[in-house]
Amino acid sequence: MLENTFTIVALIAASAFFSIAEISLAASRRLRLRQLADEGDARADRVLRVQEQPGDYFTVVQVGLNAVAILGGIIGESALSPHFAALFGLWMSAEQAQTAGFVASFFVITSLFILFADLFPKRLAMTDPERLALRVATPMGWCITALQPLVWLYSRTADALFHLLGLPTRRDDRVTSDDVLAMMEAGARAGVLPEREQQVITNVFELDTRMVGSAMSQRERIAFFLRDDPDDVIRVRIAAEPFSTYPVCEGDIDHVVGYVDAKDLFQRILNNQPISLQDDSLVRKVLIAPDRLTLSEVLEQFRQVHEDFAVIVNEYSRVVGVVTLNDVMSTVMGDLVGPDDEEQIVRRDENSWLIDGMTPISDVLHALALDALPHEAEYETLAGFLMVMLRRVPRRTDSVVWGGYKFEVLDVDRYRIDQVMVSRLPQGADTGAVPTAA
Repeated sequence: MLENTFTIVALIAASAFFSIAEISLAASRRLRLRQLADEGDARADRVLRVQEQPGDYFTVVQVGLNAVAILGGIIGESALSPHFAALFGLWMSAEQAQTAGFVASFFVITSLFILFADLFPKRLAMTDPERLALRVATPMGWCITALQPLVWLYSRTADALFHLLGLPTRRDDRVTSDDVLAMMEAGARAGVLPEREQQVITNVFELDTRMVGSAMSQRERIAFFLRDDPDDVIRVRIAAEPFSTYPVCEGDIDHVVGYVDAKDLFQRILNNQPISLQDDSLVRKVLIAPDRLTLSEVLEQFRQVHEDFAVIVNEYSRVVGVVTLNDVMSTVMGDLVGPDDEEQIVRRDENSWLIDGMTPISDVLHALALDALPHEAEYETLAGFLMVMLRRVPRRTDSVVWGGYKFEVLDVDRYRIDQVMVSRLPQGADTGAVPTAA
């Protein structure tokens, strides 16, 4: 009895070892293993190599688990059945006691293996996979060497099946932006990463998909000078519309010839020098960029020409806006760093928002916790959304219902939508796309 008990305990321990080896390798994070390897841990390098080609490793695990399970069943049944049969024989017939003893021994052995050889070690391996993977790496290497013939046979057979079915035999370990964002979200939920920092990282990844129109100052908000503007007009314009940079145009805004930096203008004013935009030393060469660029592409153009200001034009060479490096960085930093002007999205209460019509649609989605709006490819701003949904230029009191929200136009200035009231609808209200005309 004592010998059988010791054997069962040894088999459970062996099964637990293989369970830990299996789960710890699968759950180990490559970034953490790479960090340990860079710190000089040779075992981490070994585990990384095994993760790249895990076939032999998992073959040994499965051989071990199945062999131990079979041996455990055989030894456990022969070790415990007679004792349970003798116990049940006190109030059952011999045949019934034999059957009950077999069932009881099967239940006990199976329960011991499930609890101590499967559930407990696997949950333990999930909690600290990298540390346990390093600890079992060396003994698993011994097992692979000892069982090399079986490993070769089963591994090659499995590889043949993979090739026959056209399945990949190596794990794809490429880290995508979605993987990074998921890690950031998990870190924010765990309290490791502050929510604002998570949003900054998310904004950085959105630079590749966010169009320049979402960050630029629109055409009607551009303060510019004409090349032949006299000194007094320039001084009045600077006082009325203080900006860091002004486009310089020939005739009208669609013929931009350069830009002038406010610092250069202030220097001349402080030195009591006249200001003339005919002076080529004052007017700098301007970067002209198409409106179909993403913010990431705009940053790359800024880097190439060593500028931080660009005029944005459409396919008809019509100026549609201007963008600065500060505009792009404000998009990245969100509410950590932003312009001094009025916020585009103002939350009035728990269920309503006052939003500028030129607000980028990505900011609207974030504020309202929406995944998407219909026909998103056709517009970039909240005003564009309303135009697409209404199929015309909106008027005051026009509204659209979508996704549990009502978007109502409050103010229109010369066909430009200034303000939109967004209200959360009560539970159970119709949430489909419902345009309502004034």
